[in-house]
Amino acid sequence: VNNCSLQLVIQPSSITDKSKPFEFRINKEQPSFHNRLLQHDLEKNYSGKQGDIPWDNTNFGSSSSITFPVLQRTAEEKILNCDRLTLERQKLTVCPVIDGEDHLRLLNFQHNFITRIQNISNLQHLVFLDLYDNQIEEISGLTTLRSLRVLLLGKNRIKKISNLENLKNLDVLDLHGNQITKIENISHLSELRVLNLARNLLTTVENLNGLDSLTELNLRHNQVSAIKDVDTLPHLQRLFLSFNNISSFEDILCLADSSSLSDITLDGNPIAQETWYKHTVLHHMMQLRQLDMKRITEEERRMASIAARKEEERRRESHRQTMLKEKKRLTICNIARQWEIQQNRVALEASLNQDNEPCQINGSAAYVFPEESRSLDTILSSAVQGLSVLESHLVEVEGDTLCLYGAGALECLDRNWSAQTAGMIGTVSFMFIEFDEIVQVLTKVKTKFPNSVHLKFKETNLVALQQFNALAQMARIEQLTVDPQGNPVVGFTLWRYYVLFRLNHLNLQKINGIKVTENDVVLAERLFGLLAFVASSELPQYRVLSLCAESRRKQFHFLLEGKGKKSGMGSEESNDNRRDGGESTTRAMLNYMTKDLHVEKLEEIKERKTFCQTYVENLVKEAADINMKNESLQKLWPQMFIELVRDAVIEIRNKNSCMKLCLQRITDQNQ
Repeated sequence: VNNCSLQLVIQPSSITDKSKPFEFRINKEQPSFHNRLLQHDLEKNYSGKQGDIPWDNTNFGSSSSITFPVLQRTAEEKILNCDRLTLERQKLTVCPVIDGEDHLRLLNFQHNFITRIQNISNLQHLVFLDLYDNQIEEISGLTTLRSLRVLLLGKNRIKKISNLENLKNLDVLDLHGNQITKIENISHLSELRVLNLARNLLTTVENLNGLDSLTELNLRHNQVSAIKDVDTLPHLQRLFLSFNNISSFEDILCLADSSSLSDITLDGNPIAQETWYKHTVLHHMMQLRQLDMKRITEEERRMASIAARKEEERRRESHRQTMLKEKKRLTICNIARQWEIQQNRVALEASLNQDNEPCQINGSAAYVFPEESRSLDTILSSAVQGLSVLESHLVEVEGDTLCLYGAGALECLDRNWSAQTAGMIGTVSFMFIEFDEIVQVLTKVKTKFPNSVHLKFKETNLVALQQFNALAQMARIEQLTVDPQGNPVVGFTLWRYYVLFRLNHLNLQKINGIKVTENDVVLAERLFGLLAFVASSELPQYRVLSLCAESRRKQFHFLLEGKGKKSGMGSEESNDNRRDGGESTTRAMLNYMTKDLHVEKLEEIKERKTFCQTYVENLVKEAADINMKNESLQKLWPQMFIELVRDAVIEIRNKNSCMKLCLQRITDQNQ
């Protein structure tokens, strides 16, 4: 059987020497590469030339049953081919009854229309059975053929491997060109050397345990995408996997553990199109002698080893980058969920002050539960469970951009940044952070990153125009980007002009990617110029004087720096100095007070009001007491005066006694 890389030698016994044994052996010598014909699908005639076994004179008689014909051979045929019988291309639909041929060892039914294996159970000495190219749907009728060594069932309609339990001596099993979807029921075939399952419907290679003698496995033209158990085959030498669905080396990783495998084909698979395919396979399977029917040289092995190491390093780096990206994505998702929970909490707390009506939160209805049933923390506890396993903030430097995710990221501004990194930062992006918290660190941003000229805000709760007043403290802003997501202020029609008006001294170049023109600046001044005047007129005089003094100080500082500079200083430095001293006093009166500061001031005002009220109440109470005492004195005074006069008259009635009493009092006082 040349196309199985095997040599089948059959020596029929003669009439005079019937005791000579039937010789069946597997030739283990590998034929030369150019001379051998390795056709893995076994789609040629296994019986050799048709003339070897003549069949023209074979006669069929009628049996008692109309269904099965009876095979009758002449005595001459039996003498010439006593142990073999060829019935190929006879248009047979059933297996004929073969009587008197118990000594047969080779039986050929190729190219017929047989649908079922039957009527051969009496051929117990049969060694070779060829049923190639028939219409058999099920393996059956082989239970008694315990001596069978070669079973060829290629190009039939078999859907399942079964009924091979008694064929323990089977050496070659050919099932190519069928409809088999699973490898099964062959683990007992410990003597099997060649297994051909090409051109079936297999998707997984499995259940190969027990095939200890298997040397060749043909799985070409299937749908295999995963391989298992191949590394458990101790004598497997040739494995043909061409034209399947293997797409990654992990799918065939178990092959690297096979020490006996020397020849493998993977051409026609998606994996064979990869640039790293050959290098990776050779690096992990150093024992291979041939890959895709091409002999492997030592130079190829050496180059494969080098390339595989480089590819492995690249994969590890790619894997590391992928893991970092995934961790970043999960962290940002976690921060976004915490941000949403925080916003929902604020909305729920606000709704608790109303009449327990359902309120809309981020497009979904959230219902307020009664306080006696569940607290606010209990309502949201289920939403925050499991989030602590991820980071609650993220700091990332991408090129010249510093990205800050979550309020905890603001703490990075307190760390020691290298001069090179800090000087490289030109854009600072804030995401999922309350704007009021950002306001508190703007001075740190200005100090830590002196070259930052672009601020980005996304999901920062910018809801009012006056919040932009806080950006006036920045020394330099050329671009401002406010993402509509999480910043309702962008929905205001005139927000862009207000920014231009309030931050006029910063000389903004772009807002949300749109270039600022002179007409925009003029229009902003017309729209909001009066606002600054109204704001200055409403401020207390001491506050106005303070702002004017601050403005003069900046201008004076600007003049001093201008005198100290050489005449050739750059235009960029001149623009910076102009910004430092360019904020007008009227615009400076438009300030923004954060919620926390506003609450603190409200608390302070409330405390002062309470103190004043208590002080006035005490004064009123004390005055009322005095008035009440005065009124009582006015009522009692006439009677008191009469009693005083009466007591005085009584005391001085006896002059001598009165004088003695007075002298006694004086003496007592002196002592």
